[in-house]
Amino acid sequence: MASVLKKDIAFENIPSIKAKTLRINLNPDIYGTFAEIGAGQETARHFFRSGGASGTIAKAMSAYDKDFSDAIYGVEADGRYVTQARLKTMLHHEMRLMEERISRDKHPERLFFSYANTVATIDFSKRYKGHGWIGIRFQLDPEQKEFDEIILHVRFKQNEARLQQETLGILGVNLIYGAFYKYNKPRKLLRYLYDHIDKDTLEIDMINFSGPNFKEVDNRLMSLQLIKNDMTDAVMFGPDGNNLLPAAILYKKNILALRGSFRPVTKVNMDMFQKSYDIFVREQTVEEEKSIVIFEITLSNLKASGEIDEQDFMDRAELLCSLGHTVMISKFKEYFKLVEYFSNYTKAKIGLTMGVNNLIDVFDEKYYRHLSGGILEAFGKLFFKDLKVYLYPMKDAETGQIMTSNNVKVHPRMKELYKFFKYNGKVMDIIDYDPEIMHIFSRDVLKKITNMEGGWEEMLPEGIAEMIKDRKLFTRKVISEKSE
Repeated sequence: MASVLKKDIAFENIPSIKAKTLRINLNPDIYGTFAEIGAGQETARHFFRSGGASGTIAKAMSAYDKDFSDAIYGVEADGRYVTQARLKTMLHHEMRLMEERISRDKHPERLFFSYANTVATIDFSKRYKGHGWIGIRFQLDPEQKEFDEIILHVRFKQNEARLQQETLGILGVNLIYGAFYKYNKPRKLLRYLYDHIDKDTLEIDMINFSGPNFKEVDNRLMSLQLIKNDMTDAVMFGPDGNNLLPAAILYKKNILALRGSFRPVTKVNMDMFQKSYDIFVREQTVEEEKSIVIFEITLSNLKASGEIDEQDFMDRAELLCSLGHTVMISKFKEYFKLVEYFSNYTKAKIGLTMGVNNLIDVFDEKYYRHLSGGILEAFGKLFFKDLKVYLYPMKDAETGQIMTSNNVKVHPRMKELYKFFKYNGKVMDIIDYDPEIMHIFSRDVLKKITNMEGGWEEMLPEGIAEMIKDRKLFTRKVISEKSE
């Protein structure tokens, strides 16, 4: 691979935006286009102002008018412009023009890139803060036929369009600089996107790396970095391992969420899912084709000895993805925060599937002492929406009694509050559960796996035990980037 630094003028590690743009401008090989729609030419502006831009910028453009945009990039099937599909169309179109118009015979060493963003900044009502898609398609070797690509989605938190535009410009510079100079350390690249940007002003809630130089990058781990680095509150990824934009997946959907450790996923987890789903889609207001099931893991659940065990996370994710499920990782310890998050994107039905122990915790006052309104404030956020809890029973290990919503033991002070929600239909028992599997707990299965004991295989869904054995899941250690 031809080094990006081959003809690079030596620079000290100067953190300024001008230093980054100047380093790129003074590298004679880096050459590309800027297409920015919706928030001005904010990224290109930094490159023009730092000097030497003629050696970097082949073209900089905006297509604000929808008709002009459609004439250049075509009409999207859904008619929307601030979408991932639109961004990819822009990146591919501009790169194709680069290859057609810039002679390789004349410039054999040039490393092409196309940078693009499609953004909606805050509106006049200030009700919608604004969001956008940003990406770069680039090469690190002039003979490389397949291009690398980094695509991310952002949400603005500032209350002025001008400030959002400035933030977007800085982010664009950080992305282009990172693509060429930090591509071999994607985790650091991710952190450096916030150079000169306060995290309170911008949320990055999705990122995907693809291409020959990112073949070893698992985008699920990149999702985890967004959470670890406090860049966002929740991330999602699909069965294929690619990161998903929560807003797009949850928008106007009926949501059924199952929280658990899934360490590993067991027959009980799948029974909880299937039985609650059957009830959920029979609800009067629920349309099955507009419904989604989320297997959710809290960040605190991923921590071992104060640190997140990344390999352990990957093992859980691998199993859930193999079963075809969508996974969410969130920072929400309390259920009411999870429901509040879902409510940002949908007004439709929300269902929570949980075990008896989880329900007891929901009615424990100690989890709400940090709220000025205590448990009543939390419950106002949890239950005032169109929400229902689907309760999976538990067998008391000492008495053998089956615990349901009818005999669950909450704190005496919470009894009347519990009765209120119970009698108003906010809690529904799952009655067609499988009594033969109630003895199965993930922690017991995991203990058997790590101690290399037998007898755990039949406690898991079909095919899961084989995957654990073949891939040595829950027994490996993750290899992190050096100097991380």
